Amino acid sequence: MKKYCLSKLTTTLLAISIFVNASNGQVKTNQTAKMVSEQKIMPVGQPKLINTQGTQQNDNVHCGLQDKAGNLWFGTTGSGVYRYDGKLFYNYTTKDGLINNCVWCMMEDKAGNIWFGTTDGICRFDGKSFTSFPINDFVRPANGNNNYYTKQSTKNSVWSMLQDKNGTIWFGTGDGVYCYNGLNFSRFLYLDGVINNDSLKLKMVASMVEDNDGNIWFASGMPPGMEGVCRYDGKDIASYKPNGDGWIRYITKDKKGHLWFGGRSHGNFIYDGKNFTNFTQKIGIGNCILSDKSGNIWFTGEEKISTIESAGGIWCYDGKTFKNFNTKDGMGKYFVHCIIEDKNGNIWIGTRNTGLYKFDGKTFTCFSE
Repeated sequence: MKKYCLSKLTTTLLAISIFVNASNGQVKTNQTAKMVSEQKIMPVGQPKLINTQGTQQNDNVHCGLQDKAGNLWFGTTGSGVYRYDGKLFYNYTTKDGLINNCVWCMMEDKAGNIWFGTTDGICRFDGKSFTSFPINDFVRPANGNNNYYTKQSTKNSVWSMLQDKNGTIWFGTGDGVYCYNGLNFSRFLYLDGVINNDSLKLKMVASMVEDNDGNIWFASGMPPGMEGVCRYDGKDIASYKPNGDGWIRYITKDKKGHLWFGGRSHGNFIYDGKNFTNFTQKIGIGNCILSDKSGNIWFTGEEKISTIESAGGIWCYDGKTFKNFNTKDGMGKYFVHCIIEDKNGNIWIGTRNTGLYKFDGKTFTCFSE
């Protein structure tokens, strides 16, 4: 009888604890998620990025970064992630503990951990193992479902990540933006003090940037987003559509601290800290996607109707003139989704058809098979 009463009391206290956490709009992340191994994961290295999952032409190298140790990481939308150590590519998939092989974004935090945003949520790699970080349903809104979501685009999909100057990590998901302080997830728009006079939802945020003044900028993505570019100044969250485009794909910050925005339908525009200006210096280019160390702005080519191939390759703008690189220079014909610069000044380009290229300033080298 005593054991029964003790068990009943424990259950009651647990229920009260869960209710309190839910009432505060926060919940501790599930740190008991399975880690694939306590031993360091080391897949077999290959000299090129090999498509191991049999993905199709519409799968792409979608994101990339260089970590503090000098490794290059590339996330794909069907073949997991690849780490390149300067000699070999190592492929990590769900077999190694990655939560899903469709990776939309990546980020290295201040401690050197690599975070991955996938179709099935968030996971982190600490150099030894992967850990998943589910956003509990207590934090998510009750009406989080939307008929637009598909197999490749769910409310759990994580499209963008950002760690701000204070160490908070921001996640742009299918049903809104969430903040993680190292212990708890919070839904950003539910936080005390956030003024949302435009009744924004911040769904499908494709890109996030913190400017030099500490403002957080959100690029509202495909439906059910379509809220243009949004800025949070520490109090107010507001939406802007300078070129009339509700679907913003990319945000990049240049050497001057100016922000460049790439729209899905109406081109690019710039914010200089005071005003928005539509970028009309050249017709027939795609989105601005990278500002390199020299101050050049790199643009994708325009999408063809199929969105598989690119019209005109890529463009480099030095502030005065444009230089085009295409199939004649060694580029593939497929549409570009990712451009990053490594510490040596090489430009890496990720494309549809799981394509990867390196440009050393003179020649293009293909790194995919």
